Amino acid sequence: MSALEKIKDIEAELGRTQKNKATMSHIMSLKAKLAKYKRDLLDLNASAAGGGGGDGFEVKKTGDARVGLVGFPSVGKSTLLMTMTDVYSEVASYEFTTLTCIPGVIKHRGAKIQMLDLPGIVEGAKDGRGRGRQVIATARTCTMLLIVLDAVKSMNHKPIIEKELEGFGIRLNQRPPGLTFRRKDKGGVTLSQTFKGELKYLDQQVCRVILSEYRIANADIVLHEDCTGDQLIDVIEGNRVYMPCVYVLNKLDAISIEELEILDQCPHYCPISAHLKWNLDGLLDKIWEYLHLVRVYTKPRGITPDYDTPVILSGYDTPTIERFILKIHKSLLTDFKHALVWGSSAKHNPQVVGKDHVLQDEDVVQIIKKL
Repeated sequence: MSALEKIKDIEAELGRTQKNKATMSHIMSLKAKLAKYKRDLLDLNASAAGGGGGDGFEVKKTGDARVGLVGFPSVGKSTLLMTMTDVYSEVASYEFTTLTCIPGVIKHRGAKIQMLDLPGIVEGAKDGRGRGRQVIATARTCTMLLIVLDAVKSMNHKPIIEKELEGFGIRLNQRPPGLTFRRKDKGGVTLSQTFKGELKYLDQQVCRVILSEYRIANADIVLHEDCTGDQLIDVIEGNRVYMPCVYVLNKLDAISIEELEILDQCPHYCPISAHLKWNLDGLLDKIWEYLHLVRVYTKPRGITPDYDTPVILSGYDTPTIERFILKIHKSLLTDFKHALVWGSSAKHNPQVVGKDHVLQDEDVVQIIKKL
């Protein structure tokens, strides 16, 4: 039996199994097996490809962030790319017009954001249909995803695309679990927590069952929050990618006001019309919000700050003075004495700070070197 057939059998059994406390260990055992088979299938396809990913899929990463356009064929991804970046991407009324990865660059608030128009994916993409593995593998390299949906079919397409991305290890609008997993030589499996309260999802038995599928008999598991069995499996696998995502509801002109009000209640949505150029500014603001970028302006001694070309840092990686210096040039860190900071992160202007000071958006920084 092939790995793909085993995956389908396990998914079918998961669908038949009732979810309650008595069956939780069995369900977690099945999910751990499922994660292993999916990983083996990904490794098998990667080795079979032999590095031949196909033309147009290896795009050099440029700019301060990378945003990928993912969606079914003919939902308006190419039109959106051309409208926002002035880069040509073939547009037609038939499906699968885009067969390669088309890059473009958006300049917004001093940052350069690379946007990738990826070929349309279909149901079963994670299993290799329609070059789906290449598309989703490229999506894994992005900082953020825009899932472009047809306004008429959005609610049908959304769970399908989420399932395909999740099957390839992409976790949308989630942060890494507050869980520490460490293997050890002896002592069995120990489960502890650093917060008060009763655990709802994990216990000693469930952890042992999950670890037994990976042939791990000795490990320490420390929970910093109430994590689920799925999150424990993700940590053990160690190949998950966590990224922000916005659902772009395109072809807004094709639905009524009543339908729009219903869709507006869904989280992480942004309605637009790429063809009519409706609400593209709102989409740009949404991208900026979800990327969580921090602009830092440089100020040489005796000169006014350079507000035209800010240094862009990621807010997800704790934008410290040290990261700011490394973004300019790592040699500055050797001669670093202290820094002067003006802005919302400073207690007073200017404030003398060290390399561990955390910066905020639109701070002004002057680096002072050792004599």
